[in-house]
Formats: sequence, structure tokens, C-alpha cells
Amino acid sequence: MFINSLPLHYHNPMKAKLVFLFFIIVFLNKGQTPYPLFGPEIPVTINGYTIDAMEPFISLDGNAMFFNSINNATNTSLFYAGRINDSLFNIMGFMPVVNEATTPYLNAVASVDSANNFFWVSLRNYPTQMDNLHKVTFTTSSYTNFARVHGDFNIQQSGWLIMDAAINYDGNYLCYCNAYLVGCGGLPCKGSLGLAQKVNDSTFNKLSNTTFLFSNVNDTNYVVYAPQITKDGLELYYTRYHKASVLNTEICVSVRTATTLAFSLPQVIYSNIGLVPEAPTISTDKSKLYYHRKENGVYKLFLRYRSGITQLVTNPNETYGFYLYPNPVNSNLEVVSTQEMEELFIYSGNGKLILKQDVRGKNSSINVEELKPGFYFIKAISLKGVITSKFVKD
Repeated sequence: MFINSLPLHYHNPMKAKLVFLFFIIVFLNKGQTPYPLFGPEIPVTINGYTIDAMEPFISLDGNAMFFNSINNATNTSLFYAGRINDSLFNIMGFMPVVNEATTPYLNAVASVDSANNFFWVSLRNYPTQMDNLHKVTFTTSSYTNFARVHGDFNIQQSGWLIMDAAINYDGNYLCYCNAYLVGCGGLPCKGSLGLAQKVNDSTFNKLSNTTFLFSNVNDTNYVVYAPQITKDGLELYYTRYHKASVLNTEICVSVRTATTLAFSLPQVIYSNIGLVPEAPTISTDKSKLYYHRKENGVYKLFLRYRSGITQLVTNPNETYGFYLYPNPVNSNLEVVSTQEMEELFIYSGNGKLILKQDVRGKNSSINVEELKPGFYFIKAISLKGVITSKFVKD
């Protein structure tokens, strides 16, 4: 074994400490699930539609895009469009049945399961009726089961509502956002995610371990909303913003290796101050990510293709690898390499270069106290090559 291979005359306490840390880090990161990576942004065109398009949901077969007009709670309506190709759709019109006729109204945040159960949020008769998530089942030529969605995931207190929700592929689980919208200028003051299980066609109750499942996601410093979980239940896509910086929304992903485990700390996929990227929706095969953001003052849809995965290299026997501790970090990040390093680079989650540091050796300490909380990439360069990993600033 790695530690037992040390010679008996080895007495350097610093090196012994580093060897011990190597062992601990390798052990803790064994089997770590990689985060998905996505390529450059591609604009989505909806022929015949020129106003704001928000909160997209790509149908399970990829042939329809559901979305709503601007979230003004005055005449917010749901639409759908048919696919020509991945970035080009034809508007089909208003969604049947679900939109109200008398203003003011809000109908938004569509999701659909494999049995054609269509879910959306609506403020009709709120707060007289607090359960503001709705559903309807579309048949070949008509519809049935038009109803509110009940269950203990609804918070029966003034100011609270379901701001966003997404049904999973088979319709058995609902990922929801509880939001409190009083006293913050129309924006949610609080927002957190949870998971509820189907009881019957119109009732879902939250899982007893939902707090644990989202323990790395529901950060009280952030408003977290607009969730969608992949078909396999292993990837969670959502939006968040720090309460001190409401314009700096971030599209995030958290991952896990089994559905009984908690979702990981978030990886920021995209952040753009002032342009409000929000509401990610992932295709069934996980190859395409859609979302909305502002462009020239209008909300539009965009697409990114999945391009690969990234994860921490943890095997000390590899030709080249490096180790980060503590991770998450608050002040000093220690970098320990198996090879001589020449340069270290730190990038923000959206690829902006934050810091460059010259290194001459296998060890380096970087002060990260001034970095904002979140995910960062670190790149090390040596004569052996280049490797990239990530760390969390808490």
C-alpha cells in the first residue's frame, strides 16, 4: 500500500503529514461523481414569436418546447412550439386549457411527465386557495383531471407559494420550490427546493429525508429556485442568486451517484450579471440544456450542448495529479502535486480568470479569502502537462 511503502528511516514530519493527507483525500474522493460540462451558448429561434420567452421546458421526446411570456403576473401565459431542429422551433400558439381569460393572471413554469400529465403554477384565486400548483392530463383529443396539486409540500401561510416545480420523467416525484414573496420588491425573499412523492393523481407529500437530499443546495445565503431533475435522478439543475446580489443569477448543477444520496454542492454552469440567466431544462438524454436570459432587454431562450465531464484527480499513482485541501476552503487553499508545478491559474465558474500564480515546486498555498462563495476551477501547469480540478470557497 501507499503508506506502508515508506522506508522505516523516513522521519520528516512535514512530508509524513502530506503523505497522510494524500491517503485521506484519495479515500474521501473515491468514486466521486463528475460534473457535466457544457459548450458555448447557442441562440434559440421561435418562428412567429417575438415577445419575451421564459421558463422553458423541453418535452421528453424533444419535439416540443413549452414556455411562458414575461413573468409580470398581469397576462403571463403559457405557449408551446414545435421543433424544426435543436435551436429552431415554430410557434404553435397558446397552451390549450391552462391559460386564464381575465386579467390579471399568471400561468407559468410548465413540466410534463411520460403519461402526459402537464403541471404549471398559477395564481388563480390565490391566496384564498393556497395550493397554487396545477395539473391536467392531456389525451389524444381532449383533456382530463384538471385540478390543483395538494400535499404537505405546500406551505399554508400568507406570502408563501410554489414559485417553480417540475415533475420527473415517470410522474412519481415532484421537485418544487417554496418561495416567500413579501417585502422584497416583488422578488422572492426566500427560496428553497424539496422533493415530494406521488400519493394519488392530485396529491404529493414531501419525502421525509428531503432536507437531507438538498442539504448542499439550500444555502440560506441564496434564493434557490427553478429546479429540474434528470430522468435517472442523479443530476439536479436549478437557478440561484445571492441575497446580496439579486441581479447575479447563476444556473447550477448538483450531482449524486445514487438517488438515496444528497445532491452535491453546486457547480455554476453559467452566470452573467444583469442578463438574468435562469430556468434550466435538460433533455431526456441529458445532451442539451436550455434556459432563458435577457438579450437587448427581451428574455430569449438559449441552448448549450453537453461537452463532457470534469472531476478531481485523486490517484497518487497517476503520472500527473494534484490534491487540494481543505476543500471547501475559507482562507488558504493548499495545493500538493505529484510533479513540479510552474504556474497555477484560478477561474470563476463561468470561466473568468481570477488569479495567476507562479510556482516552483510541488507545494503551493493560495489565499482565497477575498473570493466570493461558490465553485472555482484551478489549473496547474508543469513540464508533464496541464490538469484542471475544482474547489469550493465557503
